[in-house]
Amino acid sequence: MSSETAPLLSRAAEAVYWMARYIERAENVARFIDVNLHLQLDLPLEPAHRWQPLIDTSGDAAVFRERYGNAEKRSVIKFLVLDGDNLNSIISCLRAARENARSIREIISSEMWEQVNSLYLKIQSQMSLAESVRLAELLRGIRLGCHMFEGITDATMSYNEAWHFLRLGRQLERADKTSRILDVKYFMLLPSANAVGTPYDDIHWSAVLKSVSGFEMYRKKYGRIVPRSIVEFLILDREFPRAIRHCLREADESLHTITDTPMGSCECPSECSLAPLRAELDYTSVNKIVKNGLHEYLDGLQARMNAIDDNLSRDFFAGESDSQTSVEEETSSSRADK
Repeated sequence: MSSETAPLLSRAAEAVYWMARYIERAENVARFIDVNLHLQLDLPLEPAHRWQPLIDTSGDAAVFRERYGNAEKRSVIKFLVLDGDNLNSIISCLRAARENARSIREIISSEMWEQVNSLYLKIQSQMSLAESVRLAELLRGIRLGCHMFEGITDATMSYNEAWHFLRLGRQLERADKTSRILDVKYFMLLPSANAVGTPYDDIHWSAVLKSVSGFEMYRKKYGRIVPRSIVEFLILDREFPRAIRHCLREADESLHTITDTPMGSCECPSECSLAPLRAELDYTSVNKIVKNGLHEYLDGLQARMNAIDDNLSRDFFAGESDSQTSVEEETSSSRADK
């Protein structure tokens, strides 16, 4: 690869990577809100416990508090769905995904472009969300639209280097969001310690599983709702597509395909930061995770995934100063929430 073509290819790879991350992020936010709307019907929660966990999951609690104050339904929905100034809101994510897709239309299929474009235009045309029923319908449409984008991608795009950058972004984003929703449950969802082990607790843990579309798959494997088993399922399961271990395994496979390095070895910082994390997940146990502290483990996991993202930027993309400049200046979009 010549030095003249490298910067263009780096920008294209970064656009594919971030297009996938933004689509995955929008879909996760839509699912979290939808699950929370249904949770209100099952539990008589105090207002402070209804919507604050969603803000904590997003990683933008300080920004929200500065702009909106208390976490009330209307302000949380506006912040997470329609606030163009919130770089991680659904509309901002879909806008950023669309602009990244537009910059690489020669790389992706026309069906992929049409899907991400229609998704953005759909939410842009529905800026008024007065009724909860309409909100639920919008969230469902976003989720299905993101799922459709993923299906269209895998059905119409060659499984080449660009596809592997896309899968790499999707899986890292997915692992991050699973870790966040599990961490928030541990600290935030229960109104008091007295609720631990009660039916209310079971409903909350069921909501966590539904937040990652894992309720039915968990029940098939484990049966009863047991917190320790849920932790094991969402962190260490090899087969569930949103389990952290599964996501990082797929990310590692795509990374080694991109670098053409044999699995089990590493030559660049990205590989050398991802490989030990994947190996740790292969050999640790849920008992060890819980014993050493679930929050501490998840916090460390998120920091290491952020480090992987930083290394990917240095190894493959245009660099911190040039990366996604044109796209992000147009869309006012951020990179990952670090």
